Amino acid sequence: MTYPAILLGVLLSTLYGAAFHFFRGGSTKKLLVDLVLSWLGFWLGDSLAAYMTWSFGSVGVLNVGTGTVLSFALMFIAELIDRFRQNQTAE
Repeated sequence: MTYPAILLGVLLSTLYGAAFHFFRGGSTKKLLVDLVLSWLGFWLGDSLAAYMTWSFGSVGVLNVGTGTVLSFALMFIAELIDRFRQNQTAE
């Protein structure tokens, strides 16, 4: 993987995490969680697509499409778990 591809992946995944946090809101701790989940999901998605030889939304050697989908999936799952946990403690 080339340095420009890594930089693009880091920039995109950071943008996804920050945008998700902007629309959802929350504390600085939640921002950090969103960023980490976005990074993790993006690179797992990229690796999964490379392993499975998928080319959904590829930009050069970077599988942006699969990385984006998995990045948002992890953030949405974390949001659902957080809401479920908050509902359980409120009752």
